[in-house]
Amino acid sequence: MSEKKPVQKVPEGQSRFVKTRQMEPNEKGFVGYETVWDSFQKEVEYKTPKRP
Repeated sequence: MSEKKPVQKVPEGQSRFVKTRQMEPNEKGFVGYETVWDSFQKEVEYKTPKRP
């Protein structure tokens, strides 16, 4: 049988709009990554235009 290697901690990744974090391994040993997105644009409240 193959022995399972210990999971190495990966530092948090950060770029302009995305952050990634390593999640804890599940019962099968799969290690996933959580992705957090920052918004690309701002939403502003709509105002009706002035009448001429």
